[in-house]
Amino acid sequence: MLVPNFITLLAICAGLTAIRLSTEGRMELAVGAIVFAAVLDGLDGRVARMIKGQSKFGAELDSLADFVNFGVAPGLILYFWQLHDLSNVGWIAAMIFAISGGLRLARFNATMNDENKPAFAANFFTGVPAPAGAIAVLLPIYLSFLGIPQPPAVLTAFYTLLIAILMVSRLPVFSGKTVGMRVQPELVLPVFVSVVFVIALLISYPWVVLSFGSIIFLLSLPVGWKSYHDQELKAAVQETFPDAAASAEAAPPASAATKPAPPTIPIRQRKQDNRPSRPH
Repeated sequence: MLVPNFITLLAICAGLTAIRLSTEGRMELAVGAIVFAAVLDGLDGRVARMIKGQSKFGAELDSLADFVNFGVAPGLILYFWQLHDLSNVGWIAAMIFAISGGLRLARFNATMNDENKPAFAANFFTGVPAPAGAIAVLLPIYLSFLGIPQPPAVLTAFYTLLIAILMVSRLPVFSGKTVGMRVQPELVLPVFVSVVFVIALLISYPWVVLSFGSIIFLLSLPVGWKSYHDQELKAAVQETFPDAAASAEAAPPASAATKPAPPTIPIRQRKQDNRPSRPH
């Protein structure tokens, strides 16, 4: 139990360090600390499940870490980077983002064990997850690190509020939980090489990878929404017509169905020959 909690505390330290670095204008290091906190956030839960060290204290500590790292810290980084140009308006935008992160986490904890949710809903998040929202909201900063001119402060504030709205919305977001964690033996080496390649790209070209990753994530939101509603419609049809669904599942495949017997063609009786046979 101590190992996952230590990782969570390390993530909180990374988030607080990011806030301190942003006040000093060291934005590249501040953004790097947020990315490091996101990596640690993905590790602590998996480590806890591997060693069976889940606890209620660890869950509450993880929620606190997520609020600091993915709510407060990104909002302050954006404020010290550009939103301060808007004075109180920029501060309000940063504060709304931080509050939205807290509300998103509170709703997740409250509905985590909801038994009324359909089975397919377990594969989707409700609203943009806090870590993904924190990474995506910093997209204007990534682009500025690549040499792209800064957008107007008003546009950055609008984008910040948009991500905040997506976090507290009811938008279904594909979670990727259906992707199995167990890798087939013949795929272990390719998967390992792919992970190492992605990590190497992130270390060598962090702003390019984060920019493309954020854009791809935002473009995938409509795909997750469509997938959710397609499965919802399918579940509604099965619930409305259970007999039809059951008969469709119980029906044998066409190849296994009994083929009808070919029609029997009656053989015409031969006429009786009454003529005497010839002597040989």
